[in-house]
Amino acid sequence: MENTAKLPNGERRQITIKLWPPSENTRVMLVERMTNNLSTPTIFTRKYGSLGQPEAAKYAKQIEESAFSSANQHYEQEPAGDGSAAVQLYAKECSKLILEVLKGGAKPEEKEALNSEVESAPRETFFDISKGQRAFIEADEAQVLLNPLKEPGNHYTKICFSNRSFGLGAANVAGPILASIKNQLKEVDLSDFVAGRPEAEALDVMNIFSEALEGSLLKYLNISDNALGEKGVRAFGKLLRSQTSLEELYLMNDGISKEAAQAVCELVPSTDVLKVLHFHNNMTGDEGAISISEILKRCPLLEDFRCSSTRVGSEGGIALTEALAQCRNLKKLDLRDNMFSVEAGVKLSEALKKHENLTEIYLSYLNLEDDGAVAIANTLKESAPSLAVLEMAGNDITAEAAPSLAACIASKKSLVKLNLSENDLKDDGAIQISKAFGEGHVQLKEVDMSQNSLTTTARKLAQVLVHLPEFKLLNVNGNFISEEDINELRSIFKECQEKLGPLDENDPEGNDYDDKEGDDEDEGSQDELEEKLTRLDVNQEN
Repeated sequence: MENTAKLPNGERRQITIKLWPPSENTRVMLVERMTNNLSTPTIFTRKYGSLGQPEAAKYAKQIEESAFSSANQHYEQEPAGDGSAAVQLYAKECSKLILEVLKGGAKPEEKEALNSEVESAPRETFFDISKGQRAFIEADEAQVLLNPLKEPGNHYTKICFSNRSFGLGAANVAGPILASIKNQLKEVDLSDFVAGRPEAEALDVMNIFSEALEGSLLKYLNISDNALGEKGVRAFGKLLRSQTSLEELYLMNDGISKEAAQAVCELVPSTDVLKVLHFHNNMTGDEGAISISEILKRCPLLEDFRCSSTRVGSEGGIALTEALAQCRNLKKLDLRDNMFSVEAGVKLSEALKKHENLTEIYLSYLNLEDDGAVAIANTLKESAPSLAVLEMAGNDITAEAAPSLAACIASKKSLVKLNLSENDLKDDGAIQISKAFGEGHVQLKEVDMSQNSLTTTARKLAQVLVHLPEFKLLNVNGNFISEEDINELRSIFKECQEKLGPLDENDPEGNDYDDKEGDDEDEGSQDELEEKLTRLDVNQEN
């Protein structure tokens, strides 16, 4: 294999890269992959049976050593070559010996029949090199690992190169291979595929992959975890611009700044059929969110939008929510861990009126406060009839918002998970929430009311939830539950202890009435609480 290098005088000279022998790391990685092929479900293990992991590891090592010996002998007969023929023989011998092991050790006279069976067997469609430990890949490793993609007539439609860091040499090997099969590819996962590379090399690698896959008709593209920034997004420009059928796009943990978000908006012109768009854990900010909102306006079929942990404030939140009003097919919305504010929360409630298909909504840590939470709860009560997940943790929600939340929860008979943790609902709010659960919540599995300054009402929640048929977990950790009530909680869950979450962060000495003045007021508040709890008990009995 030849590359060119630039000399100090500006001239270029040819450099021959030897592909044989493979590095020790390549050989170890191949053994790991063959162990996986022998011990996990594939078309061949389903046909001939799989091996246990220890036995598979033993055979994989023997197969690799045998294949290496054969290929090395071949290479010694052509020492002047670049070793590509030896690499191909190495890969073919490994494949052949794997089949023989699974077949139970085919004899020479059986091999022809076996090959015939293999040729007629269904072909694998998913090519995945992400298993095992993260590793750097250079040219020789790439020749071995990607050899199956070069086989004539392969049926691979989905590839995953995640967890393998491609250097420039490996990218030069992968580029022509990907270009040769790009018309059959439908799903490409290039997440975390340049980790630890210098920026200049990483950008060159991205450019090579982008050019190789330009013009493919992908439905799924994942380029997350690559610290792209604007430069990285533009390095993928040829690939992004050429996509007209993309249904899923993932840009998570990619350093998507406002400039990078603007680049995405510019380079992804065709979003007519986009159904999933994820921007998690980026530094997008308000200006970046405004660019993302422009993308949303072009996504009429969007079903799943995630823009969590992206440093979006009120201005960006309002822009996003206004754009989301046009995405009427939305089923899953995740905006967690941003700085939206009450105003953005109220705007979001207006947008949610148009989302009848919502099944999951994640709105934790958005600074919604009572007004934002009430507006959203009131809207959801009248829409999203199939809502299964509702998360509004860490929003400074108090008991003032509890009636609206309770009414919303009571109307959601498909609810599976509710998370109201890290708020300030206290006992008064928890009483309202307790009343919302009824026999109709037959699908409810998990409720999180941790860190809400609860005391006695924790056991009331338990009494309501423990009898629901599908219920799995109540989390009331981090509250002010007395030792007596903790014992009562454990007694309620005596026959199903796994349904009660840990209580190691509970503070029995905590006081929910520190903001009251005077012992008389404290006593009055406590008496009022006990009266409400008694009424709740009576209602449950009736």
